[in-house]
Amino acid sequence: MADQQEEEDLRMALRMSMQNSPPEPKRSKPREAANLATTTPEESRRLQRELMATAAEKRMLATGKSVPASGSPLKSDSGGDIGTKEMEIKAKEVKLGNELSEKEAYLLFFMVFGNGVSKDILAQWSNQGIRFSPDPETSMILVQHEGGPCGVLAAIQAFVLKHLLFCPDDLVKAAQSTPQNSTPRRLSKNQYVASNNFAAFTENAKARALVKSMGEILFLCGNNKRAVIATLSSIGDGVEESEDSLTDVIIAQALEGLSIESASDLHKVLRVETYTTPASAYKRLEAIIPVFQSRMGALLFLISALLSRGLDCVQADRDDPSLPLVTAPFGHASQEIVNLLLCGQAVPNVFDGRMDLGGGMFLKGVSTNVEVGFLTLLESLNFCKVGQNLKCPKWPIWVVGSESHYTVLFALDTAVQDENELEARDSQIRKAFDAQDQSGGGGFISVEGFHQVLRETNIRLPSEKLDSLCGSGFIVWSEFWQVILDLDKSLGGLKDSTGQMGQKIFDLYHFNGIAKSDLNGSQFSSGGETPMQRPRLTKLRVSVPPRWTPEEFMADVAVLPSGSAGAQPSGKDTEVAKPEPSQHAPLVDCIRTRWPRAVCNWVGDPPSIV
Repeated sequence: MADQQEEEDLRMALRMSMQNSPPEPKRSKPREAANLATTTPEESRRLQRELMATAAEKRMLATGKSVPASGSPLKSDSGGDIGTKEMEIKAKEVKLGNELSEKEAYLLFFMVFGNGVSKDILAQWSNQGIRFSPDPETSMILVQHEGGPCGVLAAIQAFVLKHLLFCPDDLVKAAQSTPQNSTPRRLSKNQYVASNNFAAFTENAKARALVKSMGEILFLCGNNKRAVIATLSSIGDGVEESEDSLTDVIIAQALEGLSIESASDLHKVLRVETYTTPASAYKRLEAIIPVFQSRMGALLFLISALLSRGLDCVQADRDDPSLPLVTAPFGHASQEIVNLLLCGQAVPNVFDGRMDLGGGMFLKGVSTNVEVGFLTLLESLNFCKVGQNLKCPKWPIWVVGSESHYTVLFALDTAVQDENELEARDSQIRKAFDAQDQSGGGGFISVEGFHQVLRETNIRLPSEKLDSLCGSGFIVWSEFWQVILDLDKSLGGLKDSTGQMGQKIFDLYHFNGIAKSDLNGSQFSSGGETPMQRPRLTKLRVSVPPRWTPEEFMADVAVLPSGSAGAQPSGKDTEVAKPEPSQHAPLVDCIRTRWPRAVCNWVGDPPSIV
């Protein structure tokens, strides 16, 4: 009897939820807080209808049912049947708005900040919005005001660049129709060469790219099944339903006096909504984007990504779940946060796959190809090894990590990632060696593993070289690499007697979102003496020599005349001359982890990765 009554209530709730009259906006505060004495009968009936509809929708999602098991089909107001398929679509797109439980809030706060977090770190993460620069020349850069959330901003920035540069609306369908195992750079080259007129992007285009980027990242974290959007319960649906002129007022009132200093604060102020279709998530993000532009934006997005992944899954991704994701003492985003936003998993390492340590223990790295990649100064210092999944992403865009900051590097032409014959051979040998390296990134393998590498790569070493490398019982990458450089191509090495293969000349651009004085641009303050404060944009000309030692390259190399911007030298347009003297900055060391022996030049201040 109880089951029959429950199904009847469910049927009634669904019928009410289908009526034409708009439901009353969902309240973010408990009903007890309102003045119940002034509630009219109509308001009471609307509230009851809303609660019943919400309960019905939740049950539908939980049980996987689209209609009650018994009873006649539901009718619309016009008298037509509401088909099962239509109801399933409605159920799949529904948003579930909830406040975090006390337990979830505690786990979330401890996971992000740990115990004993300083007020300075909490302030950094509570005062960073996701906003574009107002400066025309850097208007596509997300501005960072303080240290800390740069890892979140850089990851979002990388996806924004992807959508602005390579995936405008007229190319989305073409990109989606590309087979999964192929990359866009294998298609027509001209189709994927973006414009360098960064000031031409409209506010609408940037806003659309930001919404798409945020939604894509959240669904990536949710295994393409869901996106959880965290917002402030004190705002509720007020922003979505208000006029633009009132939005700032609503947000300002909600943020007045608001601070996050404990798990109980999170429990009080957060509201989370789950979406199971990209269209519904994009619509919601577009409506509440002012909330993410507010000072709480970066923290809210990080929480959204963690909840989209699931707190249990995040902890399972990590090698040491006891450590906070925001690192002390400066409050920087950990590698786990950056990896979560780039590949959807909060793994702590940057190598490919996972590394078996024996005894059932292993370290977790990046297991899939990614849309945008990652390079780090730490690799040039031999502290880690970035795998091919992050180093060679689908699009030529990389988050760049230093000891204390994250920035973004990108190219306008996807051809910069195309490999010539020698580069492909280089990659093949490195990949085979890395697959046998069980040293935790130490760069050495066993003799048995070394022979496996030689078989896989068809390298035929002279006996004296083989004996020399294997004499110590293990093979060090640097020693093996030197032998390969000196070994002729006919024996499987990389030595090219002609010295004419492999030359590349191309442009890269570097974004640093921290607003500082900039000498590279042309705009200055009204006094004309002090450079304006804005994010930094640097254009680099990169030359990758065709020979295998810098000395040979500097001695005799064909370079392009100025103004031939990245084209390959040919015919009378080529002149033989020494390149411009190489300039150096820490970013160059990062670039050389992707393009060994690269020579970089720029105009103005050196690019900064701190």
